[in-house]
Amino acid sequence: MAVTLASRRTTRRLAADAGLLVVAAAFVLPLAWVILSSLDPRADLRVKPPDGLTLDNFDAILTPEITFTPLLNSLILCGGATLLTVVCAILAAYPLSRFRSRFNRPFLLTILFATSLPITAIMVPVYALFVRVDLIDTMQGTIFFFAASQLPFAIWLTKNFMDGVPKELEEAAWTDGASSLQSLIRIVLPLMGPGVAVVTVFSFVMMWGNFFVPFMLLLTPDQLPASVSINDFFGNRGMVAYGQLAAFSIVYSTPVVLLYILIARRLGGGFALGGAVKG
Repeated sequence: MAVTLASRRTTRRLAADAGLLVVAAAFVLPLAWVILSSLDPRADLRVKPPDGLTLDNFDAILTPEITFTPLLNSLILCGGATLLTVVCAILAAYPLSRFRSRFNRPFLLTILFATSLPITAIMVPVYALFVRVDLIDTMQGTIFFFAASQLPFAIWLTKNFMDGVPKELEEAAWTDGASSLQSLIRIVLPLMGPGVAVVTVFSFVMMWGNFFVPFMLLLTPDQLPASVSINDFFGNRGMVAYGQLAAFSIVYSTPVVLLYILIARRLGGGFALGGAVKG
């Protein structure tokens, strides 16, 4: 009997390990293809050792027209929209977290519903509206729409993080004469730094990889971000510059990796503030 139980446990463990290996391969193989193909002068769709190491693929893409201008456009669009999203999410989440109202739950449910709307379902009316208000083919119009599309989930996340900051700390500040805005800036935001970092990274990453929105709202080639200009590597009649595409993908992903590294230390913080309101 004991042998049978041990055999079953071993079988289950092996099955779990095999499943984890399959999942790991699904993530590792595309990454391996990008790295190997960027150094391969004759890259194709296969994951294989390079036919000789070369940096020609990087030399070919590191030009203002192909890489630098689209990356700058992406930083302007995503950086501006992320800043606008985080600020608006904080200002919207604060009353939802700190004040009780019969409208809180319906508002939060409406926000949750808004996060499930597919972006393609609203692009036609948005495009018509932008044409009417003269925001089509403008960076500021695209920034506004980026922020509006990410704001519902950002508010939901920010409100949940803000709930973890004890209200008693703010009440002590109010007793000393601080306003609600002062307590938000000087007490709540410093204590929910990890939450702000999470919302910032999530919003930036979702915008950085968005192809459809700037493709629809921006018409001038000089304003297109890198998420749209990457389509130029797919030529006519199925011809694709795989090596240059892989090299561009590495450069394109660098800002997101750097952003995560810069604020990763904030993600490790916690909200263990219970002792601050005792004694």
